[in-house]
Amino acid sequence: MKQQTATYPLRLPRSLKEAVNEAANNDGVSINQFIAIAVAEKLAAMKTARFFTERQQRADTDAFKRILTRQGGQEPCEGDELVAG
Repeated sequence: MKQQTATYPLRLPRSLKEAVNEAANNDGVSINQFIAIAVAEKLAAMKTARFFTERQQRADTDAFKRILTRQGGQEPCEGDELVAG
């Protein structure tokens, strides 16, 4: 299956274009590939931030505190103990 693409003329400040060119050369990819990957990474980061914000809004902090402070259960594994201070 062939991937569809769209063309978008992009204007960059000369200094930024030179930095992108150098980074793309260092990665062994074209400027176009580098920019496409950078956009994909930014979109993924934004989607991840939205996901955690939505999860945070659904969180029950009172239940979380009860779970953390409940008695019983297993002792922490070696190296997982709380450090005083």
